[in-house]
Amino acid sequence: MFINGFDILWDEIDDYVADIQSIRSIDQLTFSKPVTFFCGENGSGKSTLLEALAIKNGLNPEGGTRNYDFSTYDSYSSLHKHMRLWRNRKPDWMYFLRAESFYNVATKEMEYGGIFSERYHDQSHGQSFFSVLMKQTNKNGLYFLDEPEAALSCQNQLALLYLIEECVKQNCQFIIATHSPILLGFPNAQILSFDDGKVEEVDYKSTSSYQTMKLFLDRYDYFVKDIQENNEGGIL
Repeated sequence: MFINGFDILWDEIDDYVADIQSIRSIDQLTFSKPVTFFCGENGSGKSTLLEALAIKNGLNPEGGTRNYDFSTYDSYSSLHKHMRLWRNRKPDWMYFLRAESFYNVATKEMEYGGIFSERYHDQSHGQSFFSVLMKQTNKNGLYFLDEPEAALSCQNQLALLYLIEECVKQNCQFIIATHSPILLGFPNAQILSFDDGKVEEVDYKSTSSYQTMKLFLDRYDYFVKDIQENNEGGIL
């Protein structure tokens, strides 16, 4: 792996990230597998930590490679300035892809590629997102993905699992923030939960994403009935 973990120097941090309980609980964190997932409820801190790791590695905060130099709104924390990475070796390629700012990244991909660039905006959101993933994954690469499922159908989430597996065979490392019970099912991945104000390693079936989806699928008829009964007063 390229990154085995990191330390956080909390004495030097004075912005909002110090108030995110899950991240504040970390003094150091170890990555034990070539694929690591950050999972947890909205606002739990997983994307904030992923973003800091990407920036610490020299990547553009809104996504792309080291060579991407654009910004539409600077909202990231100073966390990256106070992290010490445990580097094992240097990757040949790195990429940061986040669903939140993908439109801007796709635009820059087309600008940088010139006449030979793929016309991402002529494709659907999901098609263009997966096209960038296919184009930017190379052997000996380090990749940061922030909620890629936001752009991908269930079928393409499965396709992404196969893509990740092929990349791992070519000495790649992935760190991914996700809510997807499909992506979290990647075999032998390290899964770190950001729920309950702490970061802890969990198994797949203990994640809230898996448990909630399984409950919904197992009791679909109950949920439909409950929604209909609760909407009789015209809430919607």
